[in-house]
Formats: sequence, C-alpha cells, structure tokens
Amino acid sequence: SMLIHVEEKGDVSVVNLLVEELDATNAEDFEKEMSAVIPAKKKVILDLDRVRFVDSRGCGVILFLLKKMNEAGGSFCLCGATKSVQTTFNLIRL
Repeated sequence: SMLIHVEEKGDVSVVNLLVEELDATNAEDFEKEMSAVIPAKKKVILDLDRVRFVDSRGCGVILFLLKKMNEAGGSFCLCGATKSVQTTFNLIRL
C-alpha cells in the first residue's frame, strides 16, 4: 500500500504522507517510497498534515532523507506538522 502521494508543482515535489502514524511498522516502507522521489528532485516538501504520531524510527528516516537531500544539493522541507509531532521533533532536535 502506498504511504505517500506526490504532486509536482513546477520544480517542487510536494509529498503528502497518507498515514496517521509514521513509526517502526511503516518507516522502512516510507523510506523505500521516498527513495524514488529523492534525490531525483531538487526541492521536496513533506506535508505531514495527516500525521498524528511519529516515533524515533520515523524521525530517523526523516533525518536520513534530509541528509540525503543535502548531499545531493537539494532542499527538503517539512510542513503541516501538528503540535504533538512538532513537540516530538523538538525533543530530538529535528
């Protein structure tokens, strides 16, 4: 099952995460699906609008993707994070 939906807007790929939880159960699949988008694209926005919970494994994948994009000279942004998800990110200094 697909975890992401990608919309092309000019030179930007907007990636909508289609799940409410990004955790150990689906982080690996998420990483695989994102690998098809990164680093083929130079600008990626990850929309976390639907996401209610991210665990350390989910955060690890996001950090990995961020590193990968930086190495490829691209930009990787997050948007739409809920307060609880933002709190998690702040805790691990994402």
